[in-house]
Amino acid sequence: MNKKELYQQKHQAQLDGWKADVDKLKAKASRSSVDAQLELNKQIKTLKDKMQEGKTKLAKIADASEDAWESVKADVDTAWASIKSALSDASAKFK
Repeated sequence: MNKKELYQQKHQAQLDGWKADVDKLKAKASRSSVDAQLELNKQIKTLKDKMQEGKTKLAKIADASEDAWESVKADVDTAWASIKSALSDASAKFK
């Protein structure tokens, strides 16, 4: 397996893990006050949007040639940092 495939697998696994984390946040929202639910649902929507953007960028790596995928990788790394930050913020607010 080459670096490109390993990178894709690693990041897809992270997306899957983050989806599970978002599901946990949804469960917390259902047990929270109405105000907390509204805020958490807003955070979840933001997370889902960022994760979809990350998934789209990751798909571009699959379409990129072996020589060109490294340039697309920077976009994925930026998206991943954004997702991590949003998930961390949401999790911290609703512990």
